[in-house]
Amino acid sequence: MMSVTLLNGRALAQEIKCDLSKKVEKLKEEKGVVPKLVVLLVGDDCASRIYARNKEKMALQIGFESVIEEFPNTVTQEELLARIHYYNHAKDCHAILVQLPLPEHLDKQKILQAIDYHKDVDGFHPMNVGNLLLNNPTVFPCTPQGILTLLDYYNIALTGKTAVVVGRSTIVGKPMAQMLLQRDATVIMAHSRTENLKAITQQADILIVAVGKKHFITPDHVKQGAVVVDVGTNEDENGKLVGDVMPDVAQIASAMTPVPGGVGPMTIAMLLNQTYQLALEHISCHQTPKNN
Repeated sequence: MMSVTLLNGRALAQEIKCDLSKKVEKLKEEKGVVPKLVVLLVGDDCASRIYARNKEKMALQIGFESVIEEFPNTVTQEELLARIHYYNHAKDCHAILVQLPLPEHLDKQKILQAIDYHKDVDGFHPMNVGNLLLNNPTVFPCTPQGILTLLDYYNIALTGKTAVVVGRSTIVGKPMAQMLLQRDATVIMAHSRTENLKAITQQADILIVAVGKKHFITPDHVKQGAVVVDVGTNEDENGKLVGDVMPDVAQIASAMTPVPGGVGPMTIAMLLNQTYQLALEHISCHQTPKNN
């Protein structure tokens, strides 16, 4: 049995946050600008509230301004769109995030499309999705970007490797596949309804799993020595957080992300990093030209 390398997203995320904290302090001193993240939270979903609070806590820790604006389940689409419009035009707001999921009476696509794509820190606006497809991105979806950053940190090569992405969501699976292609991996996309899934996942040098099903991937899905990235966040019968991949896969894999402590912290780190980048872009666009 080989020794598995745990891809410690929590430790790397802490390094990224420490570096960002220094950059934010310098930005404040030199430009008088503090990056500001606005999170719009609708309803009383417990998980969404926890995610939003975690983002706010991390943002404040590194010196950002952070606002969580909460709305009841009964908020109308017009009311939510009006607040998005307000923050689109607020000069001190650099990044806007609508916490998903939204109540069923709200049109998710219209809400996300209403965000100014220059402030779309999640990378979900059609303009940013299109730029990603054209290999001209300014904003990346945070979870796939966090995964690539983690793989790079551990010097895991992507060029020429076979990468299998299990999951086809617009948040993780689809952008992940595109970003891997841009890094010269050979990409196969699969999902929970793929026939002969084991035959496909066993080809993977790098297996990325984001299906939202507890312990969906078992050791017999995995090629000896593969790198396995588990994006899943599920609760077991005891309320414990578990992934989409069975822990026993560690006996097969050469490297694997833990749950918790793998992909989740990296997603938040990328959110913060992109908020900082959007603040820099805002400064660049609004600098007053010097007189010659």
